[in-house]
Amino acid sequence: MMSSCWQISFFPQVPVSEEFENFLENYFEVTACNYDDDGNDEYIGYQSGNFNEDDMLKAAKEHQIELPQYKITHLESNNWLKDYVIKFSPFEVEDFLVYGIHEEQTPKTNLIPIQIYAATAFGSDHQTTRSCLKAISELHKQDFQADKILDVGCGSGILSLAAGKLWKKAKITAVDIDEESVWVTQDNAKRNNLEKNISALPSNGYQNPQIKDNAPYNLILANILARPLIEMAPDLGKHLQSGGFCILSGFVKDQKDWVISEHQKQQLKLIRLYSLDNWRAALMQKE
Repeated sequence: MMSSCWQISFFPQVPVSEEFENFLENYFEVTACNYDDDGNDEYIGYQSGNFNEDDMLKAAKEHQIELPQYKITHLESNNWLKDYVIKFSPFEVEDFLVYGIHEEQTPKTNLIPIQIYAATAFGSDHQTTRSCLKAISELHKQDFQADKILDVGCGSGILSLAAGKLWKKAKITAVDIDEESVWVTQDNAKRNNLEKNISALPSNGYQNPQIKDNAPYNLILANILARPLIEMAPDLGKHLQSGGFCILSGFVKDQKDWVISEHQKQQLKLIRLYSLDNWRAALMQKE
């Protein structure tokens, strides 16, 4: 990771398929996505060492993947992962100031600092993350006491970190299908002195047995995508205790009714809907 690398930027003109996203994750060392509210998302793959365009095209054809328009760039850097992938400017959301490990010092702030190493668990500064952080802050200000928390699809672990900073005695179970995200969450928990509060586990949704063992939860965080939110709604309902809250995000305006209605079938009621650009997040409570 310490040498220069190749950056392949893809510019799809239509929404991409799950198969395309899986192909990128499996083919490249690191992937990222720059979301655009106008639908012009940019998907990026990073590869160190040698890169062969013909090999990429052959692999895509074998997987029956039609690649969108792309651009190949060679990046010169002594540490391309740090310089091009995980570097982001500090940003403030409600009670929090989030900054990266590339900052030499903690930025001056009166807010609660959260330091993260994003790596391949990207998305920490996405609109959905911001809305989830806002919902977490507002729940805390309403004197809600969260003591058992589940973070499904934890990514960098940023939501678990925020919850752990606010509810200092809470036991937090953070899970992700991606092993890299589990490692990153564990590392970020240590950086923020929350390793005793946060347990990061690999899991496809709610399948890890420890999720059931730690249930029920009085707060479930799920910042993923619309389809998996829908598919896992029954599991969320089973693991959330009566009176508990969930924060759902990762869906756009046109998908909100679909996501919310499926969770209403699990005896959850909508408390508040958050909007940031075209993205939505929902705070719901189990009756």
